[in-house]
Amino acid sequence: MDHNEEKELDARVEEQGDELEQIEIGLLLDGLHRWYGFDFRGYVRSSLRRRILNRMRLDRIPTVTALLDRVLHEPGYVERLLGDFSIKVTEMFRDPAFFQSFREQVVPFLQGLPEIRIWHAGCASGEEVYSMAILLEEEGLAERVKLYATDMNASVIETAKRGAYPLKHMQLFTKNYLDAGGTKAFSEYYSTDHQYAYFRPSLRNHIMFAQHNLVTDRSFNEFHVIICRNVLIYFDGELQNRVHDLFYNSLSVGGFLGLGNKESLLFLENGAVYEDFVPAERIYRKVR
Repeated sequence: MDHNEEKELDARVEEQGDELEQIEIGLLLDGLHRWYGFDFRGYVRSSLRRRILNRMRLDRIPTVTALLDRVLHEPGYVERLLGDFSIKVTEMFRDPAFFQSFREQVVPFLQGLPEIRIWHAGCASGEEVYSMAILLEEEGLAERVKLYATDMNASVIETAKRGAYPLKHMQLFTKNYLDAGGTKAFSEYYSTDHQYAYFRPSLRNHIMFAQHNLVTDRSFNEFHVIICRNVLIYFDGELQNRVHDLFYNSLSVGGFLGLGNKESLLFLENGAVYEDFVPAERIYRKVR
């Protein structure tokens, strides 16, 4: 066998290996859906693959099939994989211009409502919903608002309920708060020990935390605002349309939808039912 033939053989073996891996990943996702009810089949495959391979590396698992065996037969192991799959990149007042625009342009419309219902979908560990609670308190709306914070991952919901975040993050969080138009000293909202900042329990009085899967669960209320930022970028087009149907059916006419700065309503089946309310910050308003 000459050098070129050897390279061609290596390429075919690599291609077959990639194809086998994709089959195994498909079986893993089918297993998660059929046995546990978690449907990741519409997630962007490249993102899932990185998370799967990282879990295999950490636990020294040789193949995706071996990973599936542990998921199906080892008690509690599925929670470890679900933790890898959930999106946990967040911070207080993340993208401050979004919160400033919300304060200046959306809040005036909310002030006329007797009751305000806001859903933070895919809330992760809760930093952004606490940010919203602070903002609404400063705007005098705290007593009229109910904030619903949901995520598919039960463990991050428990983290969010505690409202305790590493002290080392407070410098960034304070800067974000001020850039978002905060009106007080940010330190008024939390107490500290040597390791954590604990946000005021009163902020949680108007927050309801619950486990909810955007892919498989249905609408559970009618909302005036839905915030789902930097979650849908991990979904393929079909799944994005399904989730946006859920949002459409959950949002009152005249209500507001806030997306992440890498997301938009372009090319979505129901995108025409919204107007670009604050285009630069991906804030939309449902018009019909």
